[in-house]
Amino acid sequence: MNPILLLASLMVSATPILLAAIGEVVVERSGVLNLGVEGLMITGAVIGFAVAVNTSSPGIGFICAALAAALLSLSFAVLTQIFLSNQVATGLGLTLVGLGLSALIGKPYEGMKSPSLDKLDLPLLSDLPVLGPLLFSHDAMVYISVIIVIAVAYTLKRTRVGLILRAVGENHHAAHALGYKVIRIRILAIMFGGACSGLGGAYLSLVRVPQWTEGMTAGAGWIALAIVVFGSWRPWRVLIGAYLFGGVTVLQLNLQAAGAAIPVEYLSMSPYLITIAVLVFISAKGNQGAPGSLGRAFHASS
Repeated sequence: MNPILLLASLMVSATPILLAAIGEVVVERSGVLNLGVEGLMITGAVIGFAVAVNTSSPGIGFICAALAAALLSLSFAVLTQIFLSNQVATGLGLTLVGLGLSALIGKPYEGMKSPSLDKLDLPLLSDLPVLGPLLFSHDAMVYISVIIVIAVAYTLKRTRVGLILRAVGENHHAAHALGYKVIRIRILAIMFGGACSGLGGAYLSLVRVPQWTEGMTAGAGWIALAIVVFGSWRPWRVLIGAYLFGGVTVLQLNLQAAGAAIPVEYLSMSPYLITIAVLVFISAKGNQGAPGSLGRAFHASS
């Protein structure tokens, strides 16, 4: 396969995971551990697909996918931030709810094709040799995902909003003592993460496939969670991690297509095995800068 097209397909392959992972970065930097990313992605995938099919507009599909996933993540926010339920158990429950809900909603849409996003034809830029097909011949969501990473990185590091969010994630009691609304900030962060996960799921069903298949996220949400750790909760490292994973995925698909003398099952599991190996390696090096209050419940009276 043409190596330029191979690298270009890497960006498309990485976009769903990048969107989910950058949303989870914001959630975890606020001090909340949401393990329901897989459920939010599959909900975004089915809602985005159903809306796009019925409206013939993938753009409206993406918007509705983000809203639906944000709404579902609000239930997680209410349970964990107001009723103080266990974040790990509630996140796992959210994944199961998302998988069940998507199977129910998506049943009538199996076997159907959805309208997909067209590639942008950027004047002059897309005609450049090498760089044109590599960087400037993608659909809009690829660029939007990178813009979201830039916006999150800038907000976290350069703005007052980012400073407050990081303060809440590092020490929620100190942030509360300074007058910041810890619960409100965390709920907004959770909904932002949910919306990003919904966009990632919709990208799977509207661009990468594009059709609806039950369970089509196939663990992408869990990979996104792993990439957050891989990226040490930093947006730029998360971007690199998502593209590395996308590269491994594209490579194993091409090896399968080329008839490599390796069992398909081994090639299919290779991205996940590499992710586990990287996480083990990172964990062996000790603390990688996780937010101080990550996963800890907050109550103003405690």
